[in-house]
Amino acid sequence: MPEIPFPDPPLRAEGIWLRPWMQADVPAIVLGCSDPVVARFMPAIPSPYTEHNALAWLDTQEPKRLAGTSLDLAVAEGESGAVLGAVGAVLNNRAMSAHVGYWITADARGHGHSTAALRLLCGWLFRAFELGRIELTTDPENFASQKVAKRAGFQQEGLLRSHLRRVETGERRDSLVWGLLPGELTTG
Repeated sequence: MPEIPFPDPPLRAEGIWLRPWMQADVPAIVLGCSDPVVARFMPAIPSPYTEHNALAWLDTQEPKRLAGTSLDLAVAEGESGAVLGAVGAVLNNRAMSAHVGYWITADARGHGHSTAALRLLCGWLFRAFELGRIELTTDPENFASQKVAKRAGFQQEGLLRSHLRRVETGERRDSLVWGLLPGELTTG
């Protein structure tokens, strides 16, 4: 499977850009993943989230990109490059599809950054890989994330029962599944 290239030129819109993660981002990753909202709705993220967790996660990023399986990018403020959140994709080359996900820091919420980042990434994925489908999942109670998905053009397709397992407790939770087909991505 060929490596996933970084978008070139970097994807930019509405005061943000998507860039590769750096070691210097570790404090921002810890802060974002320690946010109670992020921890509540992303059960695969350990809680409490530590610097060790962030460093271990960063160590997995380049091998996954080089293997052609996933690409995770920082959602960065347009001028300073400060981390506002994350957006990423796991590619399924056999199915010509991708699964995407995102989180945004507490201070950056409510400014459209998640929607802008999701639109940028999905547009690039459709163009670069000629995908037939992109999907994402949300917690049934994560109404903010559901609004982001809808604003980007995703359509709710169903309920995945007992879909995800919380790392610490083993509890399982349902997920809503959302799909986006070529031509459905909204631009604003």
